[in-house]
Amino acid sequence: MKIITVLKQVPDAEARIRAGSGGVELDGVTFVIDGMDEYGVEEAIRLREAGHDVEIVALALGPARYEEAIRTALALGADRAVHVETDVELDPIAQARVLAEVVRQEGADLVFVGGKQADWDSAALGPALAEVLGWPHSDWTTELKLAGGALEVRHDTDDGQESLTLPLPAVVTTQQGLNEPRYPTLPNIMKAKRKELAKRSLDELGGAQPLTRVVAQEIQTRERRGRIIEGDAASAAAELVRLLRDEAKVL
Repeated sequence: MKIITVLKQVPDAEARIRAGSGGVELDGVTFVIDGMDEYGVEEAIRLREAGHDVEIVALALGPARYEEAIRTALALGADRAVHVETDVELDPIAQARVLAEVVRQEGADLVFVGGKQADWDSAALGPALAEVLGWPHSDWTTELKLAGGALEVRHDTDDGQESLTLPLPAVVTTQQGLNEPRYPTLPNIMKAKRKELAKRSLDELGGAQPLTRVVAQEIQTRERRGRIIEGDAASAAAELVRLLRDEAKVL
């Protein structure tokens, strides 16, 4: 079977993100593979290690800098990769249409997508991709087993957890708790440089245009008061509570 793991590259959680007048400034920021997507790569590897005949293809849609995240997936254990390289900012629906075309051309049986993208906190891509493909979908998956040509999964819901059986092909969104991703070893990092990384363009896949347009963007900022509360610990604590209740209105 063929498993596609969809990847995004996002700012490192330790990076210092600055807010400018025109939005978020990302110059000089270190980018890494999205942590949610690592769970998908790891789960695909574990299915192969469990004895299933699996080819793992890493798939990314984004600018040239995404190649670093793709190489990380290859070092973790993906067999090859496809990079749809573009600088066009696409919303999740437009992204899903492009990715779905690659999934169809590859003849994939299973697609893993990170449950929520860490850059803009969006959880829309997995469901959108499943809708475009017309495949069943399990979101926020915490347990997965492949048996008899179907998936047995457990996923989080608003009320707790649910167990599902999904026929293949299917789309699964991954999250923390599904597994514990491994770290790439130095030998595998070196091997990743020799693995196939196919470059595709939007034009090859029928093109794509954003379905939504950002007309304005504003970063909310607040001026710091820099107020120092004097007095002993008890009186200072009482004054702090009063300020939070009467001025900040948070109590």
